[in-house]
Amino acid sequence: MNGVTLSTYINLMERESLFNILKQDVRFEEGLNSCINCGVCTAICPAAEFYNYDPRKIVNMVQTRDNSIILELLKSETIWYCGQCMSCKTRCPRGNTPGSIIMVLRQLSQKLGVFTESEKGRQQFAVKRTAGDNILNHGYCVPAYGVDPEKHPEQGPVWEHIYDNLEHVIARFGGELNGKEGPLRGFSPEVMQELKDIFKVTGGQDLFDTIEKYSEQKAAEMGMEYKPEGTDCEYFNYVYTYDSGCHFCDSILEEEYETGREEENMERISERDS
Repeated sequence: MNGVTLSTYINLMERESLFNILKQDVRFEEGLNSCINCGVCTAICPAAEFYNYDPRKIVNMVQTRDNSIILELLKSETIWYCGQCMSCKTRCPRGNTPGSIIMVLRQLSQKLGVFTESEKGRQQFAVKRTAGDNILNHGYCVPAYGVDPEKHPEQGPVWEHIYDNLEHVIARFGGELNGKEGPLRGFSPEVMQELKDIFKVTGGQDLFDTIEKYSEQKAAEMGMEYKPEGTDCEYFNYVYTYDSGCHFCDSILEEEYETGREEENMERISERDS
């Protein structure tokens, strides 16, 4: 068993309810009032259109208060499909917010180390090593100089030109790369230290350390190279690029979906012109 030992799971499930642990988070308290399983959240959810994802079912599983069911949810791909758009909040007739419940499930999955048991969960390591480390090292979530065209070919030739001429481009926007003002300005050591202190006080650094800890264990389990920092290691490249192709809806694969949309658009055009 990865991350947390089997005995730890058993002790946890004997001593404390996972549902009660979830309830300790204010987001959970505010997000789950009295679900009536109407399914409106699933009907409005953009992720449910593409993935094997049903927020109504997730809330229903949580409401069972069954440790084994909730644990399987924490280990699953399912909780990582939500895009946090919060459309569910705007439509729920009982004022529930499945998106907030998903937030709490994700955090508990990370704290227990079971996020590494799913493909999408393991990608949290890549998020931490990119956006997370960027914040603490540069003060930016996604600094332009961190989006290397070799790792992001989807950005196209225009971005490659901008990347190669970044200092000149930033200057044209009235800024100075790592200067005192404007876009991509640098931050003083005092500001960066304050940012790191905030992460420590709020528990953000502890969560980052936990993601690193269990990711290192998973890398060892899979026999892959792991390095304590940076993105130049086998395990990072694996979680960053691997796609099993199993995440789309069983009934609506990506290609089928696009074909269906195209046929639907042609029908609408035909009706309009008739």
